[in-house]
Amino acid sequence: MVLDALIKIKNEMDPTLTFRRSCREGICGSCAMNIGGTNTLACISKIDERTSTSCEVYPLPHMYIVKDLVPDLNNFYDQYRSIQPWLQRKDTKETGNQQYLQSVEDRKKLDGLYECILCACCSTSCPSYWWNGDKYLGPAVLMQAYRWIIDSRDTQAKERLEKLKDPFSVYRCHTIMNCTRTCPKGLNPGKAIAEIKKLLANLSQKPQPDLTASGSS
Repeated sequence: MVLDALIKIKNEMDPTLTFRRSCREGICGSCAMNIGGTNTLACISKIDERTSTSCEVYPLPHMYIVKDLVPDLNNFYDQYRSIQPWLQRKDTKETGNQQYLQSVEDRKKLDGLYECILCACCSTSCPSYWWNGDKYLGPAVLMQAYRWIIDSRDTQAKERLEKLKDPFSVYRCHTIMNCTRTCPKGLNPGKAIAEIKKLLANLSQKPQPDLTASGSS
């Protein structure tokens, strides 16, 4: 794997080479970087020994760089924190005192969402995030926002959607789909963002007046 090559370079050639890595199993997301022009994880990127072509490795694009292959992810994590990624309920008095049951059907709705490892590969491949990263939440964070919005155990879906109604948080997405193409876990952030847009559209629709009861009686 590319990560093995980087570790070998650091151990035997250049001890100053700096990069993040942890699990080496494609789970933690620490070793996200741009390899051969694609944002992916170094620990699951194979080196083709049959060819002699070189492999170019860069840090995640359009991010401030701390050093070498280490990008500054403070803004990314601040945005993730802003969506309050935990279960919220109005009946706070019962929190921690009982289990909140969920049907099999409702649990299946979370498949393809909860598996996100927050590696930032998708967000840093998105041109809208490159230019509006200070306001646009980006694919990874929005997919996690959707994960909590549709969780049947959470009672704050409307409040969560209200926080996303501004022109930038969601609507900077132009459905380029770079996020879905580059996700190392095979997830579809673009679809999650589209679903949030649908929910926001429904939320903004004003109730129509009841015309069934006229004054002709």
